[in-house]
Amino acid sequence: MEGVKYRFLSVQTYMELLLFAKDKQQQRLVKRFISDFRFTVLPLTENIGHRALVYVEEYGVSSGMRAGDAIIAATATENGMPLSAGNAKHFKSVKELELKVFKP
Repeated sequence: MEGVKYRFLSVQTYMELLLFAKDKQQQRLVKRFISDFRFTVLPLTENIGHRALVYVEEYGVSSGMRAGDAIIAATATENGMPLSAGNAKHFKSVKELELKVFKP
């Protein structure tokens, strides 16, 4: 990640990282990582919430998009940013989303 000036994270992704922690120590490590690498946490706004609702309606049945993924996709779209994801399954059907898939 050398040379990267800005790093962004949806508040939904941040919450998921904290939820997957096994204990308070792992939560502290997640928080320190976010802080040390200077991520900006993007908030859930009214526009993001509305777009996420549209995504769930449009893609929930066909691609299995759930609320959390819809919020993450909507955050990227509303902020005009690409979304980097290790699993493209739930995001690939969103036409206006610039998706960058990586292998963890």
